[in-house]
Amino acid sequence: MTVRRSALALTALTALTAASAAFAPAAVAEDSPAPSPSVKLPSGLYGDSDPTYDGVYRQSLALLAQSTAGVEPSTKAVDWLTGQQCADGSFAPFRAEPSADCDAKTPVDTNQTATAVQALAALGGHDEAVGKAVDWLKSAQNDDGGWGYLPGGATDTNSTSLVIGALAATGTKAEAVTSKKDKTPEDALLGLSLKCADGGAFAFQPEKNGDLTANEDATAAGVLGGLGSSLVVTKGESAAQTACEKPADARAAAANGAAHLADVLKKDGHLTSAMPGAEDQPDTGNTADAVTALYAAGLTDAAKKPLAWLEKNGPVWAKQSGPSAWAQLVLTAHATGTDPRAFGSTDLVAGLNATGPAPKSAGNAPGAQDSAKQAEDAEDADGSQISVWWIVGVGLLVGAGVGLMISLRNKSGRK
Repeated sequence: MTVRRSALALTALTALTAASAAFAPAAVAEDSPAPSPSVKLPSGLYGDSDPTYDGVYRQSLALLAQSTAGVEPSTKAVDWLTGQQCADGSFAPFRAEPSADCDAKTPVDTNQTATAVQALAALGGHDEAVGKAVDWLKSAQNDDGGWGYLPGGATDTNSTSLVIGALAATGTKAEAVTSKKDKTPEDALLGLSLKCADGGAFAFQPEKNGDLTANEDATAAGVLGGLGSSLVVTKGESAAQTACEKPADARAAAANGAAHLADVLKKDGHLTSAMPGAEDQPDTGNTADAVTALYAAGLTDAAKKPLAWLEKNGPVWAKQSGPSAWAQLVLTAHATGTDPRAFGSTDLVAGLNATGPAPKSAGNAPGAQDSAKQAEDAEDADGSQISVWWIVGVGLLVGAGVGLMISLRNKSGRK
Protein backbone atom coordinates (compact mmCIF):
# COMPACT_ATOMS: atom_id res chain seq x y z
CA MET A 1 0.00 0.00 0.00
CA THR A 2 1.23 0.85 -0.68
CA VAL A 3 3.96 3.83 -0.27
CA ARG A 4 5.31 1.40 0.24
CA ARG A 5 7.79 0.96 3.01
CA SER A 6 10.68 -0.24 0.89
CA ALA A 7 10.39 2.82 -1.31
CA LEU A 8 10.16 5.24 1.59
CA ALA A 9 12.89 3.56 3.58
CA LEU A 10 15.41 3.16 0.81
CA THR A 11 14.84 6.56 -0.70
CA ALA A 12 14.80 8.41 2.59
CA LEU A 13 18.10 6.69 3.18
CA THR A 14 19.34 7.75 -0.26
CA ALA A 15 18.25 11.33 0.24
CA LEU A 16 19.99 11.65 3.59
CA THR A 17 23.06 9.90 2.29
CA ALA A 18 23.36 12.36 -0.56
CA ALA A 19 23.06 15.21 1.90
CA SER A 20 25.68 13.91 4.26
CA ALA A 21 27.18 10.49 4.98
CA ALA A 22 26.88 6.92 3.75
CA PHE A 23 24.54 4.38 5.35
CA ALA A 24 24.11 0.65 5.36
CA PRO A 25 20.86 -0.53 3.71
CA ALA A 26 17.78 0.12 5.84
CA ALA A 27 15.73 -2.79 7.14
CA VAL A 28 12.12 -2.88 8.27
CA ALA A 29 11.15 -3.88 11.77
CA GLU A 30 7.77 -3.82 13.44
CA ASP A 31 6.64 -3.30 17.00
CA SER A 32 9.66 -1.06 17.59
CA PRO A 33 9.39 2.00 19.84
CA ALA A 34 9.70 5.40 18.18
CA PRO A 35 11.63 8.32 19.59
CA SER A 36 9.88 11.48 20.74
CA PRO A 37 9.08 13.95 17.96
CA SER A 38 11.79 16.52 17.32
CA VAL A 39 9.25 18.97 15.91
CA LYS A 40 6.03 20.48 17.19
CA LEU A 41 3.11 18.33 16.08
CA PRO A 42 0.26 20.18 14.32
CA SER A 43 -3.17 19.61 15.84
CA GLY A 44 -4.57 18.40 12.51
CA LEU A 45 -1.97 15.67 12.03
CA TYR A 46 -2.65 11.96 12.53
CA GLY A 47 -0.27 10.16 14.86
CA ASP A 48 2.04 11.37 17.59
CA SER A 49 5.44 10.45 16.16
CA ASP A 50 7.91 12.63 14.30
CA PRO A 51 6.39 13.48 10.88
CA THR A 52 9.68 14.52 9.28
CA TYR A 53 9.81 11.55 6.91
CA ASP A 54 6.19 10.40 6.61
CA GLY A 55 3.80 13.19 7.66
CA VAL A 56 2.00 13.70 4.34
CA TYR A 57 2.07 9.98 3.59
CA ARG A 58 0.42 8.87 6.82
CA GLN A 59 -2.06 11.77 6.69
CA SER A 60 -3.03 10.84 3.15
CA LEU A 61 -3.44 7.15 3.99
CA ALA A 62 -5.58 8.02 7.00
CA LEU A 63 -7.88 10.30 4.99
CA LEU A 64 -8.09 7.81 2.12
CA ALA A 65 -8.99 4.96 4.46
CA GLN A 66 -11.60 7.08 6.24
CA SER A 67 -13.14 7.95 2.90
CA THR A 68 -13.49 4.27 1.96
CA ALA A 69 -15.18 3.61 5.32
CA GLY A 70 -17.72 6.42 4.90
CA VAL A 71 -16.09 8.68 7.47
CA GLU A 72 -16.08 12.44 6.90
CA PRO A 73 -12.75 13.60 8.32
CA SER A 74 -12.04 16.68 10.36
CA THR A 75 -11.69 19.89 8.36
CA LYS A 76 -8.42 20.72 10.07
CA ALA A 77 -7.01 17.31 9.12
CA VAL A 78 -7.78 17.95 5.45
CA ASP A 79 -6.58 21.55 5.68
CA TRP A 80 -3.27 20.39 7.14
CA LEU A 81 -2.71 18.14 4.14
CA THR A 82 -3.62 20.72 1.51
CA GLY A 83 -1.50 23.29 3.34
CA GLN A 84 1.57 21.12 2.86
CA GLN A 85 1.47 21.42 -0.95
CA CYS A 86 4.14 23.46 -2.69
CA ALA A 87 3.24 26.01 -5.35
CA ASP A 88 4.41 23.67 -8.13
CA GLY A 89 1.98 20.97 -6.95
CA SER A 90 4.47 18.68 -5.20
CA PHE A 91 4.46 17.53 -1.57
CA ALA A 92 7.31 17.01 0.85
CA PRO A 93 6.91 14.64 3.82
CA PHE A 94 6.59 17.52 6.28
CA ARG A 95 6.92 21.30 6.18
CA ALA A 96 6.93 22.78 9.65
CA GLU A 97 6.32 26.25 8.18
CA PRO A 98 3.87 25.68 5.33
CA SER A 99 3.46 29.43 4.82
CA ALA A 100 7.07 29.63 3.63
CA ASP A 101 7.72 29.06 -0.07
CA CYS A 102 9.20 25.76 -1.17
CA ASP A 103 12.66 25.99 -2.70
CA ALA A 104 15.34 23.72 -4.12
CA LYS A 105 16.10 22.42 -0.63
CA THR A 106 12.53 21.33 0.08
CA PRO A 107 12.61 17.49 -0.03
CA VAL A 108 9.58 16.90 -2.25
CA ASP A 109 9.02 13.37 -3.53
CA THR A 110 6.73 11.31 -5.71
CA ASN A 111 5.45 9.00 -2.96
CA GLN A 112 4.05 11.71 -0.70
CA THR A 113 2.64 13.53 -3.74
CA ALA A 114 1.00 10.47 -5.31
CA THR A 115 -0.57 9.39 -2.03
CA ALA A 116 -1.87 12.91 -1.38
CA VAL A 117 -3.44 12.92 -4.84
CA GLN A 118 -5.28 9.70 -4.08
CA ALA A 119 -6.59 11.03 -0.76
CA LEU A 120 -7.69 14.43 -2.06
CA ALA A 121 -9.29 12.92 -5.16
CA ALA A 122 -11.28 10.53 -2.97
CA LEU A 123 -12.46 13.33 -0.67
CA GLY A 124 -13.53 15.51 -3.60
CA GLY A 125 -13.58 19.28 -3.83
CA HIS A 126 -9.83 19.66 -4.36
CA ASP A 127 -9.59 19.67 -8.14
CA GLU A 128 -7.04 22.48 -8.35
CA ALA A 129 -4.68 20.92 -5.81
CA VAL A 130 -5.04 17.49 -7.41
CA GLY A 131 -4.50 18.83 -10.91
CA LYS A 132 -1.32 20.67 -9.93
CA ALA A 133 0.02 17.58 -8.17
CA VAL A 134 -0.66 15.35 -11.18
CA ASP A 135 1.04 17.86 -13.47
CA TRP A 136 4.09 17.80 -11.19
CA LEU A 137 4.15 14.01 -11.20
CA LYS A 138 4.04 13.98 -14.99
CA SER A 139 6.97 16.40 -15.06
CA ALA A 140 8.97 14.03 -12.83
CA GLN A 141 8.54 11.01 -15.11
CA ASN A 142 11.80 9.33 -16.08
CA ASP A 143 12.83 8.54 -19.64
CA ASP A 144 12.05 4.83 -19.06
CA GLY A 145 8.43 5.73 -18.31
CA GLY A 146 8.61 5.19 -14.54
CA TRP A 147 9.27 7.22 -11.43
CA GLY A 148 11.81 7.23 -8.65
CA TYR A 149 11.12 8.35 -5.12
CA LEU A 150 12.90 11.65 -5.73
CA PRO A 151 12.40 13.55 -8.99
CA GLY A 152 15.20 12.48 -11.29
CA GLY A 153 16.00 9.44 -9.15
CA ALA A 154 16.24 5.92 -10.53
CA THR A 155 12.91 4.30 -11.32
CA ASP A 156 11.56 1.84 -8.77
CA THR A 157 8.49 -0.38 -8.75
CA ASN A 158 6.93 1.10 -5.62
CA SER A 159 7.08 4.73 -6.70
CA THR A 160 5.95 3.95 -10.25
CA SER A 161 2.98 1.99 -8.94
CA LEU A 162 1.97 4.73 -6.52
CA VAL A 163 1.99 7.28 -9.34
CA ILE A 164 -0.05 4.93 -11.53
CA GLY A 165 -2.50 4.77 -8.62
CA ALA A 166 -2.66 8.55 -8.47
CA LEU A 167 -3.35 8.70 -12.20
CA ALA A 168 -6.06 6.06 -11.83
CA ALA A 169 -7.67 7.97 -8.97
CA THR A 170 -8.02 10.99 -11.24
CA GLY A 171 -9.33 9.05 -14.23
CA THR A 172 -6.07 9.24 -16.20
CA LYS A 173 -4.93 6.19 -18.13
CA ALA A 174 -1.32 5.41 -17.28
CA GLU A 175 -0.55 4.35 -20.84
CA ALA A 176 -1.42 7.87 -21.99
CA VAL A 177 1.36 9.35 -19.85
CA THR A 178 4.52 8.94 -21.90
CA SER A 179 8.06 10.09 -21.30
CA LYS A 180 10.20 12.21 -23.59
CA LYS A 181 11.44 8.93 -25.07
CA ASP A 182 7.87 7.72 -25.63
CA LYS A 183 8.00 5.16 -22.82
CA THR A 184 5.01 4.40 -20.59
CA PRO A 185 4.70 3.36 -16.95
CA GLU A 186 3.86 -0.11 -18.32
CA ASP A 187 7.26 -0.23 -19.98
CA ALA A 188 8.94 0.64 -16.69
CA LEU A 189 7.10 -2.07 -14.75
CA LEU A 190 7.85 -4.70 -17.37
CA GLY A 191 11.50 -3.79 -17.06
CA LEU A 192 11.35 -4.44 -13.32
CA SER A 193 9.57 -7.80 -13.51
CA LEU A 194 11.57 -11.00 -13.14
CA LYS A 195 11.51 -13.81 -15.66
CA CYS A 196 9.43 -16.85 -14.81
CA ALA A 197 12.61 -18.85 -14.27
CA ASP A 198 13.35 -16.43 -11.43
CA GLY A 199 9.84 -16.53 -9.97
CA GLY A 200 7.97 -13.80 -11.84
CA ALA A 201 8.05 -11.31 -8.98
CA PHE A 202 8.95 -7.62 -9.17
CA ALA A 203 12.23 -6.13 -8.04
CA PHE A 204 12.37 -2.83 -6.21
CA GLN A 205 15.19 -1.57 -8.46
CA PRO A 206 17.92 -3.28 -10.47
CA GLU A 207 21.08 -4.14 -8.57
CA LYS A 208 24.26 -2.29 -9.49
CA ASN A 209 25.09 -5.01 -11.99
CA GLY A 210 21.61 -4.83 -13.52
CA ASP A 211 20.28 -8.02 -11.93
CA LEU A 212 16.74 -8.10 -10.58
CA THR A 213 16.06 -9.51 -7.11
CA ALA A 214 12.54 -10.51 -6.04
CA ASN A 215 11.05 -8.21 -3.42
CA GLU A 216 7.66 -9.04 -1.90
CA ASP A 217 6.92 -5.44 -0.93
CA ALA A 218 7.69 -4.26 -4.46
CA THR A 219 5.74 -7.19 -5.89
CA ALA A 220 2.57 -6.26 -4.00
CA ALA A 221 2.97 -2.71 -5.27
CA GLY A 222 3.74 -3.89 -8.79
CA VAL A 223 0.59 -6.00 -8.91
CA LEU A 224 -1.55 -2.92 -8.25
CA GLY A 225 0.50 -0.82 -10.65
CA GLY A 226 0.36 -3.42 -13.40
CA LEU A 227 -3.40 -3.67 -12.99
CA GLY A 228 -3.71 0.12 -13.12
CA SER A 229 -5.22 0.26 -9.65
CA SER A 230 -5.12 2.91 -6.99
CA LEU A 231 -4.70 2.00 -3.31
CA VAL A 232 -8.48 1.63 -3.09
CA VAL A 233 -8.84 -1.81 -4.64
CA THR A 234 -11.88 -3.42 -6.17
CA LYS A 235 -11.83 -7.23 -6.13
CA GLY A 236 -10.71 -8.51 -9.51
CA GLU A 237 -12.33 -11.22 -11.55
CA SER A 238 -11.34 -14.78 -10.68
CA ALA A 239 -7.89 -15.28 -12.14
CA ALA A 240 -7.41 -18.04 -14.68
CA GLN A 241 -3.63 -17.65 -14.43
CA THR A 242 -2.14 -19.12 -11.26
CA ALA A 243 1.34 -19.88 -12.61
CA CYS A 244 3.97 -17.67 -14.17
CA GLU A 245 3.79 -17.02 -17.92
CA LYS A 246 5.96 -14.84 -20.14
CA PRO A 247 4.31 -11.42 -19.78
CA ALA A 248 3.23 -9.54 -22.87
CA ASP A 249 2.25 -6.46 -20.92
CA ALA A 250 2.20 -5.00 -17.40
CA ARG A 251 -1.14 -6.63 -16.60
CA ALA A 252 0.34 -10.06 -17.34
CA ALA A 253 3.39 -9.16 -15.24
CA ALA A 254 0.99 -8.26 -12.43
CA ALA A 255 -0.62 -11.71 -12.73
CA ASN A 256 2.83 -13.28 -12.42
CA GLY A 257 3.55 -11.17 -9.37
CA ALA A 258 0.29 -12.23 -7.74
CA ALA A 259 1.08 -15.90 -8.43
CA HIS A 260 4.48 -15.37 -6.78
CA LEU A 261 2.88 -13.85 -3.68
CA ALA A 262 0.37 -16.69 -3.47
CA ASP A 263 3.19 -19.20 -3.57
CA VAL A 264 5.23 -17.40 -0.89
CA LEU A 265 2.21 -17.12 1.42
CA LYS A 266 1.31 -20.82 1.22
CA LYS A 267 3.57 -21.98 4.02
CA ASP A 268 2.96 -19.60 6.94
CA GLY A 269 0.06 -17.46 5.80
CA HIS A 270 2.16 -14.32 6.25
CA LEU A 271 5.30 -12.70 4.91
CA THR A 272 8.43 -12.33 6.99
CA SER A 273 11.15 -9.75 7.48
CA ALA A 274 14.36 -9.75 9.45
CA MET A 275 16.93 -7.34 10.77
CA PRO A 276 20.53 -8.18 9.95
CA GLY A 277 21.62 -10.91 12.34
CA ALA A 278 18.10 -11.40 13.71
CA GLU A 279 15.59 -14.18 13.23
CA ASP A 280 12.75 -13.76 10.73
CA GLN A 281 9.73 -11.89 12.07
CA PRO A 282 6.16 -11.78 10.74
CA ASP A 283 5.76 -8.78 8.45
CA THR A 284 2.22 -7.62 9.03
CA GLY A 285 2.30 -4.56 6.80
CA ASN A 286 3.61 -6.35 3.75
CA THR A 287 1.21 -9.22 4.39
CA ALA A 288 -1.67 -6.73 4.28
CA ASP A 289 -0.33 -5.34 0.99
CA ALA A 290 0.01 -8.87 -0.40
CA VAL A 291 -3.58 -9.77 0.51
CA THR A 292 -4.81 -6.59 -1.17
CA ALA A 293 -2.79 -7.44 -4.26
CA LEU A 294 -4.15 -11.01 -4.38
CA TYR A 295 -7.73 -9.75 -4.26
CA ALA A 296 -7.00 -7.16 -6.95
CA ALA A 297 -5.63 -9.96 -9.15
CA GLY A 298 -8.56 -12.28 -8.45
CA LEU A 299 -6.58 -14.87 -6.45
CA THR A 300 -9.05 -14.78 -3.59
CA ASP A 301 -8.63 -18.41 -2.52
CA ALA A 302 -4.90 -17.87 -2.04
CA ALA A 303 -5.67 -14.84 0.11
CA LYS A 304 -7.98 -16.59 2.59
CA LYS A 305 -5.28 -17.96 4.89
CA PRO A 306 -3.26 -14.70 5.13
CA LEU A 307 -6.48 -12.70 5.54
CA ALA A 308 -7.44 -14.87 8.52
CA TRP A 309 -3.91 -14.35 9.91
CA LEU A 310 -4.31 -10.59 9.50
CA GLU A 311 -7.66 -10.56 11.28
CA LYS A 312 -5.99 -12.24 14.23
CA ASN A 313 -2.68 -10.35 14.30
CA GLY A 314 -3.19 -7.12 12.39
CA PRO A 315 -5.02 -5.06 15.04
CA VAL A 316 -2.28 -5.64 17.65
CA TRP A 317 0.29 -4.41 15.13
CA ALA A 318 -1.84 -1.39 14.25
CA LYS A 319 -2.23 -0.39 17.90
CA GLN A 320 1.54 -0.40 18.23
CA SER A 321 2.29 1.21 14.89
CA GLY A 322 -0.12 4.13 14.47
CA PRO A 323 -2.33 5.68 11.80
CA SER A 324 -0.63 4.31 8.67
CA ALA A 325 -1.08 0.77 9.97
CA TRP A 326 -4.73 1.29 10.88
CA ALA A 327 -5.32 2.83 7.45
CA GLN A 328 -3.52 0.00 5.69
CA LEU A 329 -5.75 -2.57 7.36
CA VAL A 330 -8.90 -0.56 6.56
CA LEU A 331 -7.87 -0.52 2.89
CA THR A 332 -7.17 -4.27 2.98
CA ALA A 333 -10.57 -4.89 4.56
CA HIS A 334 -12.16 -2.82 1.81
CA ALA A 335 -10.34 -4.76 -0.91
CA THR A 336 -11.45 -8.11 0.54
CA GLY A 337 -15.04 -7.10 1.21
CA THR A 338 -14.50 -7.48 4.97
CA ASP A 339 -16.28 -5.14 7.38
CA PRO A 340 -13.53 -2.81 8.68
CA ARG A 341 -15.61 -2.23 11.81
CA ALA A 342 -15.54 -5.95 12.57
CA PHE A 343 -12.12 -7.07 11.40
CA GLY A 344 -11.65 -10.13 13.54
CA SER A 345 -12.91 -8.63 16.80
CA THR A 346 -11.63 -5.10 16.14
CA ASP A 347 -13.20 -1.89 14.85
CA LEU A 348 -10.40 -0.67 12.57
CA VAL A 349 -12.25 2.55 11.77
CA ALA A 350 -12.52 3.51 15.42
CA GLY A 351 -8.85 2.68 15.87
CA LEU A 352 -7.88 4.91 12.96
CA ASN A 353 -10.16 7.76 14.02
CA ALA A 354 -8.61 7.72 17.48
CA THR A 355 -5.18 8.62 16.07
CA GLY A 356 -6.22 12.06 14.82
CA PRO A 357 -8.70 14.90 15.21
CA ALA A 358 -12.31 13.86 15.70
CA PRO A 359 -14.03 13.35 12.32
CA LYS A 360 -17.03 15.43 11.32
CA SER A 361 -18.98 12.22 10.80
CA ALA A 362 -17.98 8.71 11.79
CA GLY A 363 -20.27 7.07 9.24
CA ASN A 364 -23.53 5.16 9.60
CA ALA A 365 -22.29 1.60 10.02
CA PRO A 366 -23.05 -0.27 13.27
CA GLY A 367 -20.67 0.80 15.98
CA ALA A 368 -19.54 3.89 14.08
CA GLN A 369 -21.16 6.20 16.63
CA ASP A 370 -18.36 5.35 19.02
CA SER A 371 -15.62 6.35 16.57
CA ALA A 372 -15.92 10.09 17.04
CA LYS A 373 -15.81 9.73 20.81
CA GLN A 374 -12.71 7.56 20.55
CA ALA A 375 -11.10 10.12 18.28
CA GLU A 376 -11.77 12.86 20.83
CA ASP A 377 -10.00 10.70 23.41
CA ALA A 378 -6.97 10.15 21.15
CA GLU A 379 -4.65 11.91 23.56
CA ASP A 380 -5.48 9.33 26.20
CA ALA A 381 -4.27 6.61 23.84
CA ASP A 382 -0.92 8.22 23.04
CA GLY A 383 0.98 5.67 25.05
CA SER A 384 -0.32 2.80 22.95
CA GLN A 385 0.44 4.30 19.55
CA ILE A 386 3.93 3.59 18.32
CA SER A 387 4.98 4.83 14.92
CA VAL A 388 5.60 2.40 12.10
CA TRP A 389 8.78 4.37 11.59
CA TRP A 390 11.69 3.46 13.79
CA ILE A 391 15.35 4.31 14.17
CA VAL A 392 17.50 2.42 11.72
CA GLY A 393 20.13 0.74 13.82
CA VAL A 394 22.45 -0.20 10.98
CA GLY A 395 23.62 3.34 10.29
CA LEU A 396 23.26 6.87 11.61
CA LEU A 397 23.67 10.08 9.72
CA VAL A 398 27.26 10.98 10.59
CA GLY A 399 27.63 14.50 11.95
CA ALA A 400 23.98 15.43 11.54
CA GLY A 401 22.55 13.75 14.60
CA VAL A 402 19.36 12.87 12.77
CA GLY A 403 17.74 9.49 13.39
CA LEU A 404 16.60 7.88 10.20
CA MET A 405 13.04 6.66 10.53
CA ILE A 406 11.11 4.52 8.10
CA SER A 407 7.35 4.00 7.54
CA LEU A 408 4.83 1.42 6.42
CA ARG A 409 3.43 1.21 2.88
CA ASN A 410 3.41 1.03 2.24
CA LYS A 411 4.89 0.55 1.15
CA SER A 412 5.05 1.82 0.63
CA GLY A 413 3.07 3.48 2.39
CA ARG A 414 3.53 1.99 1.55
CA LYS A 415 3.80 3.36 5.49
